[in-house]
Amino acid sequence: MKLYIYHTPELTPSDRVPDCAIAVDVLRATSTMATALNAGAEAVQVFSDINELMQVSEAWPAHKRLRAGERGGAQVEGCDMGNSPFDCTPERVKESRLFISTTNGTRALQCIQKAPIVLAAALINRQAVVDFILEQKPETVWIVASGWEGSFSLEDTVCAGAIAHSLIAATGLKIGEFAGNDEVIGAIALYEQWKDDLLQLMRLASHGQRLLRLNRDEDLKYCCDMDILDVVPIQKEPGVLVKN
Repeated sequence: MKLYIYHTPELTPSDRVPDCAIAVDVLRATSTMATALNAGAEAVQVFSDINELMQVSEAWPAHKRLRAGERGGAQVEGCDMGNSPFDCTPERVKESRLFISTTNGTRALQCIQKAPIVLAAALINRQAVVDFILEQKPETVWIVASGWEGSFSLEDTVCAGAIAHSLIAATGLKIGEFAGNDEVIGAIALYEQWKDDLLQLMRLASHGQRLLRLNRDEDLKYCCDMDILDVVPIQKEPGVLVKN
């Protein structure tokens, strides 16, 4: 197994696809997707363009759809919810499809949607994703961090490092054999430095500070609660993820 980590969707190679691609947007898209599917949502359909989301979701029965739109951390006008996992209660999402467009996370998923296996990972479902990879044994794996508007983000990289750290421990591979690029080694080092204080790292991160200004500290606490969900969002058709 060879792992590659890319800090933003823009940095992913355009001339090839891996056997398995994993999108990460800890704050908060992939955390929200995993939470929604765990709570009984029928599927999550992702859009980079909010207008396209509105058009496509219009064809879905109104009582079976939820529109989630977020830009800059805030809810988009006209949507049912923003991008908080706390909006995804079983009472609200069960048997509904979540149509979601966010600043960063949905772009990451769309850039890897041609891979044979596409997953969504966060800290809250880290071990479930690791177990899936170990079971499937793909030869090449990409972890694509969403970043923030094309820039590096601490929270996504530490999650990528947490996944990589567990895969190395489980496979027994040497890091030189396992790491496809330097970013893997850097992400593991970041995780090892902060694994016992992930909440403080979230609060230091630029997007974490953005969410704190929006009074979303509870979101930060939830999103850094490691391995609390045993669910793997997996793409069943381009842009549509279901619970594995």
